[in-house]
Amino acid sequence: MTQTDKTVAVVKGLIMDGIAKANSGHPGGAMSSSDFATILFSEFLNTNPDDPNWFNRDRFIMAAGHESMLLYSLLHLNGLLSLDDLKQFRQLGSLTPGHPEVEMPGVEATSGPLGQGFAVSVGFAAAEAFLGEKLGSDVMDHYTYALSCDGDIQEPVALGAASLAGLWGLGKLIVYYDSNKIQLAGPCCDVDCTDHRKVFEGMCWQVIDVDGHNHDEIRAAIKEGQAETSKPTLIIGHTTMAKGAATMEGSHKTHGSPLSAEEIAATKEKLGLPADKDFYVPEDVVEAYRARFDGLRKQAADWEATVDSKLGSDAGFAEMWGHVTKPRPELDIDWPEFTPGETMATRKAWGACLNSVMESLPTLVGGSADLDPSNQTQHFRDTYGDFGVKGFGARNFAFGVREFPMAAIMNGLQLHGGLMPFGATFLTFADYCRNAIRMSALQKLPVLYVFTHDSFWVGEDGPTHQPIEHVSSLRLIPGVIDLRPADAMETAVCLDIALKQEENPSTIFLTRQGLPVLDPAEYPAVVDGPRKGGYVIKDCDGTPDLILIAAGSEVSLALETAKLFKRKVRVVSMPSVKLFDEQPESYKNEVLPPEVTARAAAEAGRTDLWHKFVGLDGVVLGLDHFGASAPGKILSDKYGFTPENFARMIREKY
Repeated sequence: MTQTDKTVAVVKGLIMDGIAKANSGHPGGAMSSSDFATILFSEFLNTNPDDPNWFNRDRFIMAAGHESMLLYSLLHLNGLLSLDDLKQFRQLGSLTPGHPEVEMPGVEATSGPLGQGFAVSVGFAAAEAFLGEKLGSDVMDHYTYALSCDGDIQEPVALGAASLAGLWGLGKLIVYYDSNKIQLAGPCCDVDCTDHRKVFEGMCWQVIDVDGHNHDEIRAAIKEGQAETSKPTLIIGHTTMAKGAATMEGSHKTHGSPLSAEEIAATKEKLGLPADKDFYVPEDVVEAYRARFDGLRKQAADWEATVDSKLGSDAGFAEMWGHVTKPRPELDIDWPEFTPGETMATRKAWGACLNSVMESLPTLVGGSADLDPSNQTQHFRDTYGDFGVKGFGARNFAFGVREFPMAAIMNGLQLHGGLMPFGATFLTFADYCRNAIRMSALQKLPVLYVFTHDSFWVGEDGPTHQPIEHVSSLRLIPGVIDLRPADAMETAVCLDIALKQEENPSTIFLTRQGLPVLDPAEYPAVVDGPRKGGYVIKDCDGTPDLILIAAGSEVSLALETAKLFKRKVRVVSMPSVKLFDEQPESYKNEVLPPEVTARAAAEAGRTDLWHKFVGLDGVVLGLDHFGASAPGKILSDKYGFTPENFARMIREKY
């Protein structure tokens, strides 16, 4: 038995013991992947043993998140987790949750929903390539490794991201595909006939097949992947599920259930481990595993010296480094001015804002899912070129018709650090992005999602393209900031809110149709009011008799409706329900006095949410059915989005 064999055996012992103690987990895949992961971590992965957040570290993404106990076992050998942490696997408040979570030491990304870990790794690799071009290879020069599995590869989001990785030529991305040919419900051949070599070679990847339990083949494949600089590499490790298990090798039952005590004891004996010792980690294994640590520490120290030297001698580098490391809340952004009274779609206001600030924000990167002219990202694309295709310094990411991969890749760009990613598409396609948006929120990633064409005003494209439930649906995701600006002025403030976030993703909902640009002279609160989510945009003298609440395109409708009443009317613009909900109770009561119960709300979408502000019996002008194919103005009249109809509804109630 070699030292590596012994280390792998110890790792498998920890996997079995941790899962058995929790009486919950996935031992089979973790055991089949142990050979590759142990060799990668102990012999190839460049990190700083004293700082798991060192900026130029190699990134490892456990895309097969259910194999978390494998990662935790290696992080224990790295000194980042204790044996007590391993014993608390899947327990409340532990550092070893059921699937890896990014807040835990040594974990680069929260993973679990299969397919997204693969796509996130593409974002990591793209960030490295871009920053390497901007900062220099002496400062940014690391590999991105991912451990994938059969289920991960089956999710289409992985293949969409893989196609982009191949197109972009991400030569420092190395994905290990643990092909143990078993998944939770049975053998993979029951559900899949894909020739992954042909598929990935067709997407411009280097593909290497290895025996995933042959250590020499694993080492050679990693070196071959590192040597290929113009293509990402897929290492297909042909492995056996639960490799090393006494009687259950190859069984799909090991995928999602702990091994029995008898099976664990027999397996430990087979692996050369003491059967009567749980969480067994001998000193010689730790010593051998950490043999590279002194060299890694020197490498990190040399890097720090290089950065310090460049900061003092290279003004261009120092400026870019300042952008890469500057906290978002400290950004000083000059937004464009808009002419009051003009008519402008908020999507065009977003485009004007992007064009105005893109030069002063060199770490702002992103693009559209093949809708550049409609999403107003065309000028950004024309100015900076397409990443990968036009070099790694290009700032536009041409995602193609791949909304889900776009969103997951943005999470990887943000997780890497140093960049401010955005992605754009039609709001109706937000459903394709949804789980990645949820992962943005779960990981506290301030990614910007730009959703244009935000209501039935899309018009002639019909109900397939007309959002109804989408804004309300996205407001349900904890941590997501909803931003639906009323005009160009509010759009600029909303974007300032979004780009200065540290932990919250933002979704901004923008119109296709033109809206009047509000005059700050008449509506002074528009300049800063959106920062509180909801604010009084037009008030009356004294206590109002009626409060009108609206978001987005319906704010101008509410303002016009207010003119039809002789009563005292207050109009509240609410671009962000989340931000308003976060305000002190005193402020919310100031905007919406509890004693004023005559309230009405308007938004071109689902009505349900607005009853929390107007009451169960309050008036809400909205849309609780699908739209139709017709010009937007025709639909507006048909659905009653006119001041006259809104006023009629209110009068009938109050």
